[in-house]
Amino acid sequence: MPRDVGVLLVAAGQGVRFGTGLPKQFLPLWGRPMLGWSLRAFQKFPSVRNIVLVVPKEWVRVCRGWFSEGQDGVSVVAGGATRLGSVRRGLRVLSPKCLWVMVHDGARPLVSEAVIRRCLQAAHRTGAAVAGIPARETLKCVTGNGASPWVRQTPRREDFWVAQTPQCYRRKILAQALSSFAQVREASDESQLVERAGGRVRMVSGAVENIKVTTPEDFRVAEMFLGNSFAPAFARIGFGYDIHRLVSGRRLFLGGLKIAYGKGLQGHSDGDVLLHAVGDALLGAAALGDLGRYFSSRNPKWKGIASRKILQSILKKLEVKRFRPLQLDVTLVAEEPRLASRLPAIRSSLSRILKMDARWINVKAKSSDGLGPIGRGEAIAAYAVATLAERGSLDPGPDAGDFSL
Repeated sequence: MPRDVGVLLVAAGQGVRFGTGLPKQFLPLWGRPMLGWSLRAFQKFPSVRNIVLVVPKEWVRVCRGWFSEGQDGVSVVAGGATRLGSVRRGLRVLSPKCLWVMVHDGARPLVSEAVIRRCLQAAHRTGAAVAGIPARETLKCVTGNGASPWVRQTPRREDFWVAQTPQCYRRKILAQALSSFAQVREASDESQLVERAGGRVRMVSGAVENIKVTTPEDFRVAEMFLGNSFAPAFARIGFGYDIHRLVSGRRLFLGGLKIAYGKGLQGHSDGDVLLHAVGDALLGAAALGDLGRYFSSRNPKWKGIASRKILQSILKKLEVKRFRPLQLDVTLVAEEPRLASRLPAIRSSLSRILKMDARWINVKAKSSDGLGPIGRGEAIAAYAVATLAERGSLDPGPDAGDFSL
């Protein structure tokens, strides 16, 4: 397996066929831009040293913010007018330490570790390799253009493969091919130039789901494939409950946010009753006990601890067990303060703390109609139901960030 691998993620197209006003590679796909899935696949691969995102000029600044240029060996550069122009620009800024280059379409969000590995291994033996799948339909050579072409010939289907990406090359081979045909502006992939330069290109098995998203229909297929890849065969469900007394002289924290109010929740920690209920629900779903098992109120170590740190510790325990939060439903019960206007901010805070897409989080607020200690304004309670799934290779994961424009 070669080391010192660089990746050119080519994503400089405008995606005009989508008609969305947004280039297709930046459309949100299961909580992150479609390009982000392609990037994440290569970031997880141990041999990759440097990744260059080649994007439209007007998107360079946005992508640098989204994808943290300079961290984890990621660079962002403006693309050219054609695919080959974009590859040439990307290659110029790729780290000189990268002796092997993988070129991948930013609009192929479903590339797997297995396909990447096969392509690299084949290129290591031959110098150049392209992922693809054998043609599965009968092919026809036609004459004429427009709506009425005529069949000229039916070739042997067995002689044809459908090319995908990644395509992997020894850097010298790719650079020489691009240099030898510097006048060529249009080519659907780089392997054509390697062939014309006299090189041999090995085909390796890609994957049916490694589709290139070109049309809105392709996007819906990608959503289906990606959703199925981390949908659990069964869900683990946990329930959490907590109640804390309201007292003077304390700050009020709910869902990791400071809430302006004259009283706060009594507790050994910051008293965030909502996060405590969520923590118990997560631990319960994973069959890991409850908060008291790990954060006992008798232990002075936890005196005054921020409840968001408690939740972050629980997430690490889930990670060890290969669980991730899938859905969350929370109900706050309080007579005062009124919380309806605060719910969107609390939901966003939970999304950040749990590294979850906010679409899978629900937060409600109820009163007790004046009944009991809650109704008398003496306490606040919280109920939480959490669903966990086992981590899959393509799940959104804990690094899903803020991709707002």
